[in-house]
Amino acid sequence: MTQHVLRSGAQRLAETAMAVMLAVMALAVFINVVLRYGFGSGIAASEELSRLLFVWMVFIGATAAYPLGEHMAFTSLLRPLQSKPMALKALTRVIHALVLMACVLVGWGAWQQVVVGLGSKSVVMGYSAALLPLPAFLCATAIGVMALLDLVRGKPIAFDHHAEVE
Repeated sequence: MTQHVLRSGAQRLAETAMAVMLAVMALAVFINVVLRYGFGSGIAASEELSRLLFVWMVFIGATAAYPLGEHMAFTSLLRPLQSKPMALKALTRVIHALVLMACVLVGWGAWQQVVVGLGSKSVVMGYSAALLPLPAFLCATAIGVMALLDLVRGKPIAFDHHAEVE
């Protein structure tokens, strides 16, 4: 299998997981609203479930967006260097290294929160509190690995983004 096929399969899996999570959140919140306003009662676990799914959805989305180059890119800062390939290559390596360093910091902090959460449970549903910071750790690890590979390979910054920040 080629890397493109693996990436597109992983991309489809991430998008499917996010769609399922969004559908479950929307359904849980809708049912809870109907029960509260229509019958004066609600499902206590609805808010907690929605919060957990939202956190996981955000970090799955952030991980899936990285290899596609869909994170915020200030390409207008790099565009003037296109005529200076050596400077652009050096700055690109610095950017990949900074992304890797940020992932290490986020991953380390998230892991500390996972460890702290192992000893406690959520109030209503009773799941391990470690499940809330776990997606941040997994996201930082995955993006960190991708950034390290980009750094080692010297992958250039893509200037063909659909939306730029100027």
